[in-house]
Amino acid sequence: MNAPSPIVRIAPVVFVFLWSTGFIVARYATDGSGPLSFLALRVVCAAIVLAVVAVASGGPRPDRAAIGWSMLSGVGMHAVYLGGVFIAIDNGLPSGVGALISGLHPVITAVVGAIVLGETLRRRRWWGVAIGLAGVALVVGERATTGIDGVTAGPVAAAAIGTLGMSLGTLLQRWSGRTTPLMWGTVAQFSGAALVLTPLAMLIEGVNIGTDATTIISVIWAVLVLSVAAVLIMVWLLQRTDAAAVSSLFFLTPALSAIEAAILFGERLSPTSAAGVGVAAIGVALATRR
Repeated sequence: MNAPSPIVRIAPVVFVFLWSTGFIVARYATDGSGPLSFLALRVVCAAIVLAVVAVASGGPRPDRAAIGWSMLSGVGMHAVYLGGVFIAIDNGLPSGVGALISGLHPVITAVVGAIVLGETLRRRRWWGVAIGLAGVALVVGERATTGIDGVTAGPVAAAAIGTLGMSLGTLLQRWSGRTTPLMWGTVAQFSGAALVLTPLAMLIEGVNIGTDATTIISVIWAVLVLSVAAVLIMVWLLQRTDAAAVSSLFFLTPALSAIEAAILFGERLSPTSAAGVGVAAIGVALATRR
């Protein structure tokens, strides 16, 4: 068996780091903008940027069926998931609770993927999923109790619906997008999300976008780093391995987000949380090992 190329080895590491910054961007973005308005601007800008790149590179175009499936998966992965997370954070959900709920995404994806897509998961990979979830619980366990008394059912439900949307979108992308051209397929994803988020933002928030420096930087980072670089890497990985292996990478995002929050916001990173980072890393290594 040929050894994985350096790109295949480094891509998951880069993806995890880039995606983990999404929780930080959400915290900055919701200070001066409506969550849906910010996300609508993000996906519209990302679709435009990727479309320009796709035209310039002259890449192959998908057929209508592939475009439709990509748009539908984009609704789950970007509109439902990100919308749920941003709304939950904007309505006061503690980051620890949100991270713990989002940590269920790889479990849902692994179980449903095995049933619906027929993806054969060896015992080692199931152990990886279980250990990864345990690591997430360690990382966010202490933070999940902070301010939980004031949390209502609404933000929790928003985060849960978002997590379910991400799982279904991931599985749909894995099922339908294996041969879809990467660039145009991702453009279709963001276009589908834009068709959902834009009218919702206009109806609910009246398009509330801040003009301060923090918001502008957040938009630039969210578009170029999260929506373009990170999502392209994720879709590229989904075309090359099963959904459970890719989704297991999300176990590490709460861990890295906790470290980033400790650096940027002065949040305490306890020894238990630090241990959780290591446990989550072991789980991901087991789940993604070829």
